Amino acid sequence: MKFNLLLLLIYIIMSISCTPEIRHQKPEERNATQPNLLFIFADDWGWGDLSCHGHPYVKTPNIDRLAREGTDFHRFTVASGVCSPSRTAIMTGQFPARHNIDGHFAWVPDNARRNMPDWLDYETTLLPKILQQSGYATAHFGKWHLSNNMIPDSPLPSRYGYDTYGAFNCAGEQIPVHEDANSAISFIKKSNKENKPFFINLWIHEPHTPHHVIPKYQWRFPNLEEPDNIYASILSHADDRIGQVLDELDRLNLTENTLVIFSSDNGPARSSNDSKEMSLMFDSATGAGFGIEASKGITGGRRGYKAALFEGGVGVPFIARWPKKIKAGSIDDISLMSAVDLLPTFCEIAGAKLPESYKPDGISQVSTLLGKTYPLRTKPLFWKMGANWPAPKNRPDHWVSYAIVDQNWKLVANRDFSYYELYDIVTDVYEKVDLKETNSEVVENLINKIREWKNGLPEKPDKKLFSSER
Repeated sequence: MKFNLLLLLIYIIMSISCTPEIRHQKPEERNATQPNLLFIFADDWGWGDLSCHGHPYVKTPNIDRLAREGTDFHRFTVASGVCSPSRTAIMTGQFPARHNIDGHFAWVPDNARRNMPDWLDYETTLLPKILQQSGYATAHFGKWHLSNNMIPDSPLPSRYGYDTYGAFNCAGEQIPVHEDANSAISFIKKSNKENKPFFINLWIHEPHTPHHVIPKYQWRFPNLEEPDNIYASILSHADDRIGQVLDELDRLNLTENTLVIFSSDNGPARSSNDSKEMSLMFDSATGAGFGIEASKGITGGRRGYKAALFEGGVGVPFIARWPKKIKAGSIDDISLMSAVDLLPTFCEIAGAKLPESYKPDGISQVSTLLGKTYPLRTKPLFWKMGANWPAPKNRPDHWVSYAIVDQNWKLVANRDFSYYELYDIVTDVYEKVDLKETNSEVVENLINKIREWKNGLPEKPDKKLFSSER
């Protein structure tokens, strides 16, 4: 009898010590306090590529619906002008340079040449892991590119904190690019049936090349020339899929308890010539489609395009909807929010505790999302990219290697700081008036901050993040 009582006591003590606090909550209590999170992240979708942003022919009624029912934040920036580092910032809440990720993941020799790892470290602090540990059902559908399908021994998305995934640009089987929405809908149904809050990364392919066109979408734009027709049709297809997910939230009565955000990983890609002759290309992850000639994205007047650190390369759409929490039909053209802010923001919304050792580069923007404050940015933002100097003639804005935003100032510099420009980014989003000549002290201060930040970055990636092919 005493032996059985001792076993029972041991069992009770182990249950208390090993069970996370979140598991003591009832499912209905957890749902009430933890809203669902749906983060839709497009690939090369320019700030101007929305009907609600005044595009002359692209039609995006479902994304426009998000803007009508939520707030359209006009001053959001991502952490890079290209894909993989931008996505790294979302996952880690840190500048991608801290992880030696300055460009897109490619072949192993190319990664090695650029002093990059072959994949993002899955043992670092990651948004999906934090949410998973806080009781969320987590899923990733669509583009990955935190490694590459050409690196077969790279870790799968499941190592990064996802209960379920279907991805391309990763090792293993590649999900068809147009199955992202259906996969997300199935996961939403499953999570709702299990009465669990969900976090979904829906990282859609459009409008990245290759352009995978379905004829019925081309028929919607019969009067456009072929390049513009292709571009409009792929964005229309993507918008339709987003609409299907929104409709499912409505059908399941989940809309009111779901924060939905639409954004893009960087500015739009553009062909360096105006050729109307369409080329075909094949991507090993997504298949065959039309090439760069059909990349007709616009930036809404912002300077530069994809791979630039001017606002056309890093200033992207950011629309947030959360009924009865976020203002409907509102525009915020003041708040300087960043991709590195999303991890602390999502975690605060979810009631998830950040690890004590974690040092975010971003700040929680919950009050900004809710329209309660419009703060001037006091925590600096930094960018680092490989860029040629002087800039090529056909890409005049693609020379910036370092950039900083601190309060109202933005400074951009080439790789050895021999040339730089200074803008009041609050009043001059189009970066037209260079103010360096009349603000030498500001310039010196910002360059010193970049140098100090640069000196704190790792010299090279950890070898544990190297493929066996190195």
